Amino acid sequence: MIRSLARPLTGFLRRFGGDRRGVSAVEFALIAPFMILLYLGSVEVSLALSIDRKITSISSALADLVAQDDVITDDEITDILNAGAVIVAPFDPTPLEIRITSILMDSGGDVEVQWSDASGMSPYAEGSAISVPDGVLERNRSVIMVEVEYRYETMFGELGVNHFDISEIFYLRPRRSIVVSRS
Repeated sequence: MIRSLARPLTGFLRRFGGDRRGVSAVEFALIAPFMILLYLGSVEVSLALSIDRKITSISSALADLVAQDDVITDDEITDILNAGAVIVAPFDPTPLEIRITSILMDSGGDVEVQWSDASGMSPYAEGSAISVPDGVLERNRSVIMVEVEYRYETMFGELGVNHFDISEIFYLRPRRSIVVSRS
């Protein structure tokens, strides 16, 4: 009796093992998750590179706006800081942090903050010492420094890639005077 049951089962297993009709579907089921993850990862990297370009644009544009003036008012600096949120569009402006600082090197070579304003981060204290890269400042001259930081949250938090911290520092000399003053 067992032999009579084993014969149809053995025949079925031989036919099943020799059947190649579902191989493509099985291969696709094994490869599809990896391909989808690869596609989504490339989209995420593309978006991160796009926001990086935006952050660079924000820092250079805001430094240029400040450097074109000889005296900046509170209303003007507020408008300039708000321009960063416009430039970062269509990305979320909430994680955007901007600091604009006027830095002066005196005749003795000491470098200090003349004024600083910020959005999303703390401004530097007036008169505080600050370091800048060599060659950026000359004695009795000033420079406008714009710092921009952005935390880009990814869709891959479960895989350990929660965010990209993107930052940019841009230096620009004033165009119309030696120092851009605040009023």
